[in-house]
Amino acid sequence: MSTETAPTADRVAAPPPAGWEEARSRVYAVGLAAALPAVARPLVDIDGFTLAEPLTTRTDLPAFPTSSVDGWAVRGAGPWRVVGRVLAGSTPAPLTEADTTVEIATGAMVPEGATAVLRVEESTTADGLVRGTPRETPEWRQPGEEAYAGEELLPAGTPVDPAVIGLAASCGHDTLRVRRAPRAALLVFGDELLTAGPPAAGRVRDALGPAVPAWLRRYGCQVRQSDVVGPVADTLPAHVAALRSALASADLVCTTGGTMNGPVDHLHPTLEALGADYVVNTVAVRPGFPMLLARLADPDGRIRFVAGLPGNPQSAIVALVSLVAPLLAGLQGRSMPVLPQATLAEAVPGRGDHTHLALVRLDRAAGTASPVRHVGSAMLRGLAGADGFAVIRPGTRGEPGDRVPIVPLPLLPGERAS
Repeated sequence: MSTETAPTADRVAAPPPAGWEEARSRVYAVGLAAALPAVARPLVDIDGFTLAEPLTTRTDLPAFPTSSVDGWAVRGAGPWRVVGRVLAGSTPAPLTEADTTVEIATGAMVPEGATAVLRVEESTTADGLVRGTPRETPEWRQPGEEAYAGEELLPAGTPVDPAVIGLAASCGHDTLRVRRAPRAALLVFGDELLTAGPPAAGRVRDALGPAVPAWLRRYGCQVRQSDVVGPVADTLPAHVAALRSALASADLVCTTGGTMNGPVDHLHPTLEALGADYVVNTVAVRPGFPMLLARLADPDGRIRFVAGLPGNPQSAIVALVSLVAPLLAGLQGRSMPVLPQATLAEAVPGRGDHTHLALVRLDRAAGTASPVRHVGSAMLRGLAGADGFAVIRPGTRGEPGDRVPIVPLPLLPGERAS
């Protein structure tokens, strides 16, 4: 590592760490206050975005009575004389005479005057007449059966996925007002890091440069390959230049390493040089100590954020789930993530006055969580086989049978947990 350091006089003692739950609430609130602007976009362009307004339907769903089967729309008791055919997409003439029928296709508009729809497989045709017994349950969908015009179907803050896009189209929308995906960048700090090949000669392989952008995309961020920079030289001028450049286009810049106040940790003096304000400066959580989130405001009111992730790989992911996930939820106008619960299948130790985020594998059928092995701060083997983190609150330990919150690892965009 370089020995160039920030002036010692500029370094101040770090404040007491924030509680984990308090930190999550704090960063969500600042994210929501800086929520990205709403824009109107065509339906084909909004997968992965977030509804900025409630989704309402422009018409009754369905908008008119539609046949749910292939068959005959009949009037009267029958037998019925065939007077026409109705296909989907056409407007039929009314049935005005008793004991008449029109052949009707699934999804076609039921003509005015029809009293029933007879399934084709339950009918016979002879001598130009249709015979059969319609079922007691109507074989058509009534207007408003799914929703009435103006009804709210989904609230603002709903993530947009293909199902939401299809629903919006069925309601008659061509565009929706949405909040775009946040733009994110990553700066990797540390002269000791290798970006290719196996670790050797005192240098370790950078695991976070390839991994963190993928995690950010699963949280709904846009991250281009050009937005990943590093390793940045271990000098204050290099840190300031790299962070200033990244902030020019990103809503959120994540950094890895340098979150301590050691002689070659330049993140804190870099934030000071750029005029950043701390939202959270260290969190009482293990692993993951220390982590931070800072905010920068431009003269025009534009807000950007810097998330300082520890250099140890698992600790960095703990910082992502602890600070970055709730921040991004706020920026997208989504609700604060609600943590599901599971029953511990085995004991999990506490971490004194710190929250312990313990990697677990879930048995969703049984509703249980079991701790995994290889969970040191510098290890990723346990993370690769885990579903999330069990939350063991300060001053406690997890006992078998305890119900505890679970911080799930993020899914692919649009993917729903089973």
